[in-house]
Amino acid sequence: MNVPHPAPGLPARVGVLGGGRMGAGIAHAFLVKGADVLVVERDDQSAQAARERVEAAAVKSIERGMADASLNELASRLTVGLDYDAFADRELVVEAVPEDWDLKVASLRGIEERLSQNAYLASNTSSLSVSGLARELKRPENFLGLHFFNPVPASTLIEVVLGEQTSPGLAAEAKGWVEALGKTAVVVNDAPGFASSRLGVAIALEAMRMVEEGVASAEDIDAAVVLGYKHPTGPLRTTDIVGLDVRLGIAEYLHSTLGERFAPPQILRDKVARGELGRKTGKGFFDWPS
Repeated sequence: MNVPHPAPGLPARVGVLGGGRMGAGIAHAFLVKGADVLVVERDDQSAQAARERVEAAAVKSIERGMADASLNELASRLTVGLDYDAFADRELVVEAVPEDWDLKVASLRGIEERLSQNAYLASNTSSLSVSGLARELKRPENFLGLHFFNPVPASTLIEVVLGEQTSPGLAAEAKGWVEALGKTAVVVNDAPGFASSRLGVAIALEAMRMVEEGVASAEDIDAAVVLGYKHPTGPLRTTDIVGLDVRLGIAEYLHSTLGERFAPPQILRDKVARGELGRKTGKGFFDWPS
């Protein structure tokens, strides 16, 4: 059965800047719920890789009975390109570029210049100040954080982060988007690390210190958290999935804003320097077969 219209409460035309693992996951989430989705990437090779990621996720959703449309129908509503001007007709655009302040500001400004006055803009930042990013924009009332979690198709949580100038109407509408995606919204006011990253990184950093100090192996530390506290995944395996480079960037930001309790352990810095970034490179705190 084809899905002729987006799910109630969902924007009909959605854009995503960045088609990496997170951006592709975000695009897939809106696509399978009936939206027309545009992904913009930096070059032809990245654009092709983004399309392949989204379509691969779509195939899995169809096989698991989580999408009512055929692959051809989903593919017909997916556009992947290189031109920011294509965002002009989008009702909502989600920025999903790496966690770098200057890159995010430049990207958000570039998107906003193309959007209509009534369109909404969101960042998928996992730690940077939404209020601070909003101050770099002309229409801060139309901007907020939508923090999706990796892997997006399997995650049931989206953190809706409200900046100081986010309009109350947008806050309510964003909760509706999340519900239309079949996920649960956690609404937080802008603060360093929001709720999820702040808590997750705090636990992960302490687990890394325990490995560094020889308290226990990574396997046993994770087992203690999974079996003792019923977490679905241990903090070190989660770090591998998220990416050690991503965790380091968040920790450095939290260290600068919240103090020494978020100082990155040397073991984390050393692994990142060696290119041991977790699942995406095949090695982090664990080995990941290709």
